[in-house]
Amino acid sequence: MEEKKTDKMEQPLFTRPEGGEEDEVTIDWMALIRRIFAIRRKLYLAAAVGLVAGVIIALSIPKQYTVSVTLSPEMGSGKSGGGLSSLAASFLGGSVSSDNPDALNASLAPDIVASTPFLLELFDARVRTADGKVDTTLVAYLNELSAPWWSYILRAPGMAVGGIKSLFSPVKEASLADTDSPAGTSIELSEENAKKLQLLRGSVIAEVNKKTAITTLTVTLQDPKVTATVADSVVSKLQQYITAYRTRKAKEDCRYLEQLYRERQAEYYEAQQRYANYVDANSNVVFQSTLAERERLQNDMSLAYQVYSQVAQQLQVARAKVQEEKPVFAVVEPAVVPRSSSGTSGKTIVLGWIFLAVAGVAAWELLGKDYWQKFRSALS
Repeated sequence: MEEKKTDKMEQPLFTRPEGGEEDEVTIDWMALIRRIFAIRRKLYLAAAVGLVAGVIIALSIPKQYTVSVTLSPEMGSGKSGGGLSSLAASFLGGSVSSDNPDALNASLAPDIVASTPFLLELFDARVRTADGKVDTTLVAYLNELSAPWWSYILRAPGMAVGGIKSLFSPVKEASLADTDSPAGTSIELSEENAKKLQLLRGSVIAEVNKKTAITTLTVTLQDPKVTATVADSVVSKLQQYITAYRTRKAKEDCRYLEQLYRERQAEYYEAQQRYANYVDANSNVVFQSTLAERERLQNDMSLAYQVYSQVAQQLQVARAKVQEEKPVFAVVEPAVVPRSSSGTSGKTIVLGWIFLAVAGVAAWELLGKDYWQKFRSALS
């Protein structure tokens, strides 16, 4: 009986029918079922091991919460003949042209959000966890983030090497550079802040739909309220960043015209005062030289007024241009505090590990062991 049972167990699962094609293979389903039934205890054990491993891993992975904010930026058209500046120019008798393309627009939102200066500005944002136990800045909150236990094991060799290097290298403090410094100024980061910056860069992502120009900002962190707060901060700073960049040239022009306006105003008032003083002093004099000097002073006053009036018109147009250059961001979907975690659920992780354990044992018992024995016999 045992010999018959053993023979049934050793029947091949895959056979090639006589007279068939070379790549044609048939499966003996009855033999497969018998072999699976024979190793059922091993499969039960594998399922138990997979269950335990899945529970441990599911509990070790910290929960992640994701908040998405959808923006619809309405940028300037870049065409003359429309907007506040053109309206002001038409009333004042001037003209304005804004055919220059924008150097920065909403399509660059992903690059802006991932840039180092932008992320460094988020470090000082105040955050508070849902349970109220942590109320601090974002850079300090990043120290409170938990990680799976195996990440510490993987980082242990690098930490050991870094600790040894630190014993033989001088200690130097690296501070964050001022993010408002002129372009081209380098930013020096400490190793700890560089890691936090990289972590934040992976947690804050911006995507732009090129067809609709809809910008979607996604923030993923380990606390629901902190995630929503950071998402709001990202939206606010992105709006400020693009608005400041687009209005920078218009504001510089406006400041220059304001200075020029004050200078031309002073010149006009001075010419007006000289003319008034001369007329008062020579009101009863009818000499031709007196009349000529009076006419000259009057012409100087008229010319100063014309220049003063033109600068005043340009200043009003420039002020309207600043407002026109400000982009309008319509928040289609605001930041909402998530009630459930994102990512793979614990049940899926447990079921996945059970499946992998059972599938691995079954593949080894049904296929791998036979091929391994054939390989060993071929070597001997």
